[in-house]
Order: sequence, then structure tokens, then C-alpha cells
Amino acid sequence: MERPVTGPSNAGSPVADDRPPADPHDRAEIPASTSARTPATATPTPSPAPSTAPSTTPSTAPSTTPSTAPTDRDDDGTDDPPPGLVRHILQGIPLRRRVGILVSVGGGLLVALIAIAVFFTAQRALYDQLDESLVQRATVAASGDLADPAILLRVSSDALAAGEVRVAIVTSGGEFVTLRGSSPPLGAAEVSAARQDPPTSVRTGVVDGEVYRVVAVYAGEGRALVLAQELEPTRRTLSKLAVVLLVAGASGVLLAALTGVAIARAGLRPVERLISATERVARTGDLRPIPVTGGDEIARLTSSFNAMLAALASSIERQRRLVADAGHELRTPLTSLRTNLELLMASDRASDRPGAPTLSAQDREELQADLRAQVDELANLIGDVVELARDDPPEVAAEPLDLADVVERALDRARRRGTAENVTFDVDLASCEVTGDANALERAALNLLDNAAKWSPPGGTVRVTLRPGVAPERPGTAVLEVADSGPGIADEELDLVFERFYRSLDARTMSGSGLGLSIVAQVADRHHGGVSAHRAPEGGALLRFWMPRR
Repeated sequence: MERPVTGPSNAGSPVADDRPPADPHDRAEIPASTSARTPATATPTPSPAPSTAPSTTPSTAPSTTPSTAPTDRDDDGTDDPPPGLVRHILQGIPLRRRVGILVSVGGGLLVALIAIAVFFTAQRALYDQLDESLVQRATVAASGDLADPAILLRVSSDALAAGEVRVAIVTSGGEFVTLRGSSPPLGAAEVSAARQDPPTSVRTGVVDGEVYRVVAVYAGEGRALVLAQELEPTRRTLSKLAVVLLVAGASGVLLAALTGVAIARAGLRPVERLISATERVARTGDLRPIPVTGGDEIARLTSSFNAMLAALASSIERQRRLVADAGHELRTPLTSLRTNLELLMASDRASDRPGAPTLSAQDREELQADLRAQVDELANLIGDVVELARDDPPEVAAEPLDLADVVERALDRARRRGTAENVTFDVDLASCEVTGDANALERAALNLLDNAAKWSPPGGTVRVTLRPGVAPERPGTAVLEVADSGPGIADEELDLVFERFYRSLDARTMSGSGLGLSIVAQVADRHHGGVSAHRAPEGGALLRFWMPRR
């Protein structure tokens, strides 16, 4: 028997309907009291109006109460954080913890995103599988005898209840046939399926407080077969999956935190060794290099720090040697100066006692001349020591100049000195444009000339040559060569003559401090050039100075 269905005949939702489901109050439902009361036959009873709510896809995701995000207060409030507060807080956290927090947060977010993606993917797959199964079963039933109302009424409702399935037949006129106690949710969507508008509908409905997935397929002759299956088993499955994913996600977050701490410790261990080494250097002054392991950025940083330690150790060693050598060199002129002064003072005291020995006028003049020479030597030595003690070049702006003019001025000064009175300078100067400090270059040239004049015998010749450097020697440079006519330099001493305070055995009986050629090497280095010592074709020493040309 048929029972009319009242209500609007609007079309139901198509198979590919929207998800997730709406609130249960929005779902179309028909109370079970409208179904037949006898198991064998059904008496026609007007059915209540079907709901016109849109069909939706069920969801087990817990509903949340919408909340508004906190907003910063305006000028009247005090909730606005001060600028740079987060940066200030992060700067107060040690680097190891910052790296650990960053890795932990990143890993935790990744695990959470994966868990959420897995849940919703599984939810969609389960509902798609359920819809596909219902549509397939309804299609098969609609093509069989179950689409006949007479046969449907002979089906046991207990058999349908065991399978958690409810069945009904709806006509295009809004009437339906169902079994007592097993009426599915019915509405306009099912009537539209009977009218083939569209021929298939899938939606979610509620009966007796239970949520069902409802499928209606066109069964011919203006009828539609309706199948409804309870969603509670599917929801239970999704709930279990949510618990599993929650536990797995929490474990993943914990594992990410532990991994972040381990990565931070392992990655920053070389940095901690470097920090300990720098603290050791600051505390003890020990400049031993730090062991380098690996080839990453930390290893490169350690190598750079070792290079800095080596440079610092070399500088300290040079300063120590300079102080020791300067003390040794200053001791001799100071001792001689004190001896001569004591002799003059004793002579002055003896002149007040009759019969006491005194110095003659000639001896006194010679002694005073020695004092002046010793004072000059001491002043030159102190000036040379101060010059060599400066690690940084003086604050003098480099200027473009002709190195030939600088050497000419040095020659004029050398000719006026006593050491160059008995030598001849053979000069061949070519114009060489350079950029540098004129005073420093003139002093270097003068030291080379004084050294050559000192070693040349009376009547000897000092050859002075300035020329542009050519390949394969030193192209692009200005080369100054000073050759004397003295005994020359022994082969084993060629690499030592530019060392500070170095003096050969023959030079220790002559005036000088052993710093003149060291100053020449320093000036060459500050002008990105160099020096070298050789044997001259004349048999004496050949000293070469070069620097880049403009």
C-alpha cells in the first residue's frame, strides 16, 4: 500500500554532493510514526512535510565554538607588545635552545599537518566508498524485484535492521511505501529522483536521532528506490582513527623535539669547542691552534681563527724579539756614553785639585766629539726601533710620484754624509711613476745608499740603477738596484741581511745597529713590493728593491 508524502518536490542533492555535513537541525527528516504499523501491510497515512534543508555529507569532526582572534588594542589599551619584543626574547635564549626549538616546532607542525591530511583523506575515502556501495546496491535492487511495492512489503523488517539498512519506494507524486519501523529519511530529493531530476540523489538524513546516508535511484514507472544506511559505524571508525593519529602525532612531536635537541647539540658542538678555545686564549694567553675536524663552515671558521692566532703569535714574537734585540743594542752605546760622561766629570773634578791628572784640550775635544757621535747613534737607533715597532703603516696618504725624483733626493743626502765622501755614485735612473709615501721611500733609498757607501772601500764606486721591471722578472714594477764594491755577502747570509738587528761578523766592528735594511724591507712590504740580496758583478753586494708601477 502506498502512503502519500507531502511537502515540496524540490530536487535532492546529486551524487557528488558537498561535504562536510551541516548541523542535524538542517537535515530533512520524516518521523518514524508516519510509517505503517502492521508487519504485513501498510495503511496509507499522510506523511509530514519533508524538510527542504540542503543535503550534506556527514562528518565526525568535533564541532568547535567560533572564537575571535585577539586583536591589538588601540591607543587607549596596553596590550600592544613593544617593538622587537620577540626578537629580544629570542636573543636571550642560547643558540642551542633556539635551534632545538626551531627544529621541534617545524617537525611538530609537519607531523600535525600530516595527521590532519591523513584524517580528512581517510574520511573522504570512507564516505565515498559508502556512497558508491549504496548507489551500487540501490541500482541493483531497483533493477530487480525489490522495486515492486508488493514484494517490498513481504520483506522482513528484521532482516533489514540486521544490515542497518532502511528501504522505501517513493513515487513521483510524493507517495511512498516502506516497512514499519524501517522507514528511511524521505524528502524532496527522493521525489526528484523518482522524477529523474536527477535520477540519483545522495544526502544525509536523520531518523529517531540516528544519522543515515540516504541514496535514491530511479527505478522506472515514476518510482525511486531509497536505501539508507546508518553512519554510526563509519563514525566510530573515524573516531578510532582520530585517536590513533592523535597518539601518533603526539609521539611524532616528542620525537621531533628530541631530534631537535640532538641536532642542536651535535651541530653546535664545534662552536662550543671554539668558544672554549677563545675563552682559554683570553684567560691564559695560550695561542696554540685549535684542532680542526671536518670540512664544513665551522671547520672553516676554526681555520680562520687559527690563522688569526698564528698572526697574533707571530706579532707577539716579533715584538718580543724587537724588545730583546733593542735592549741588547742599546746597552752598548749607553755604556759607552756613560763611560765618557764619567770621564769628563772626573776630569772636571780633578781640575780643582792641584797636581791631579787632567785631560788635555785635544783629548777633551775628542771625547766631546765621541759623545756627540754616540748621542746621534743612540737617537738613530731609537728612531729605527720606533719605526720597526709599528705594525700599522703611518697615517700618510699615498700620492702619485716619480720614484726617480725620490732616489735623486736620497742621493743628495747621501753625498753630504761622511760615509759617502770617498765613494763615487754611478747613477742610471729611468722615470718610474708609482703611488706611495715619498718620505718612507726616500728613507728606504737612503738606507740602501748608506749601506753601500759603508761597505765600499775608499775610492770605490756605488752603482745605482732604477728601471722598469720586465718579464720574466717582475713586469709592471719599478726596480731599484744598489751595488757596492765591497767584499760582498756570503751565500748563507743572503736571506738574513734584512732581518732586524742582524749584523754579520765583519759588520760588528763597524757603526750601525743592523736596522737599516729591515726598514727597507718594511717599506717595500707596505708598498706591496719586496727586497732581495745578491752578488754584484763587481764582486760586492747587490740589493734590489721593487714596488708596483702606476
